[in-house]
Amino acid sequence: MLVIGIAMLQGSRHEHMESIRKASEDLDAEIEIRELRKSTDVDGIHAVILPGGESTAMKIAARSEDLYEELWKYIASKQIPVLGTCAGAILLSQKNLISTKIRRNAFGRQINSFESELSIDFEDQDRFHGVFIRAPRFDGKAVNPIAWLDDEVVGVSENNIIALTFHPELTDNLLFHQWLISSAKHNLDSK
Repeated sequence: MLVIGIAMLQGSRHEHMESIRKASEDLDAEIEIRELRKSTDVDGIHAVILPGGESTAMKIAARSEDLYEELWKYIASKQIPVLGTCAGAILLSQKNLISTKIRRNAFGRQINSFESELSIDFEDQDRFHGVFIRAPRFDGKAVNPIAWLDDEVVGVSENNIIALTFHPELTDNLLFHQWLISSAKHNLDSK
């Protein structure tokens, strides 16, 4: 059985849970969702979701349980698939788990949140509906872009990590959650 970890410190974690449940049903994959709240929750996960939220608040909340420190080491050593959305993408960049740099809240404040159709080049798909909430922006040259808002890169894929500046869990499209499960299953089957 695949164990999918979701960092539970803040943000749209429950929406990600629902999306990963639906994706597992669509793929007929048996999964266990593990809520990651402290460092001891990390061992044995096969993939992880880093939800959106407020990145600074998430880091402060994680300090007392050393969750993120353990998670960064685990991701780097085990090369597990990771889906980081919005603040999750910020944390991945700050910890150099992706080389593409990112700027917080670069699309503006909460009032500037919006939805838009995106162009994507991922898993044989070419369109995705993006939900942007206090979204960050990739800064400078993006490594292996997979999603665009007009000409601007809003999603990258580096190694086994997908970082998105938008919120796929707030749509009915399970593409990125299905990718996470399929990648984790592939990794497990090839061991």
